[in-house]
Amino acid sequence: MITMSKEEFLTKLKKVCSPDTSADPDGWLTNNPLWGHCAVAAILAQDYFGGDIQKGSLKKHEKYAHLHSHFWNQLSDGEKIDFTSEQYSDLTIKELVPRQQTREHILGHADTSRRYLLLKQRFEAF
Repeated sequence: MITMSKEEFLTKLKKVCSPDTSADPDGWLTNNPLWGHCAVAAILAQDYFGGDIQKGSLKKHEKYAHLHSHFWNQLSDGEKIDFTSEQYSDLTIKELVPRQQTREHILGHADTSRRYLLLKQRFEAF
């Protein structure tokens, strides 16, 4: 693992997110660069900080239901961190029921895998 603070990670992440790495490119905005990036950001964060990936359903949240689910990280020390929390003005992971999700399962979706690899490449090159 490469040493990087969580703040540095988030700052860099915001700079490399774009519509083509978002799960919802039509909803992505320059003033909300993390929009639609929770799955790929959680996998990238796991690359740097280890721990587990958590998933929560958005089905009960009418405003975000079209995104289906939200992902965040639980670090080895137990800290829960949502690197893409800024994408939602009115939702926190405390409202979601967490379920551990493997990176293999998440990356088993072809589009998610494509978006992750593109985001990772940009992140590492930045």
